[in-house]
Amino acid sequence: MHIDWAALGSVFGVSLVTTVGLVGLFTLGIVGLSKRESASAQGGSATLAVTGAYVCFAACAAAVAYGIFLIVGK
Repeated sequence: MHIDWAALGSVFGVSLVTTVGLVGLFTLGIVGLSKRESASAQGGSATLAVTGAYVCFAACAAAVAYGIFLIVGK
């Protein structure tokens, strides 16, 4: 049995970077939504933070949908 270590390392690296990126993007969305709560408590508006949070969540959903598309195929 022959293991292609270069391919295995490549898959591991891409998976690690993608996972860290998605978790970071989701975290930015959570932070954006928390800015809305703190701004409303102070009587302000955090429209930009909420819009950015929704964009982050949409990007996460798009990445997950693309991953499912890659797995399921045509």
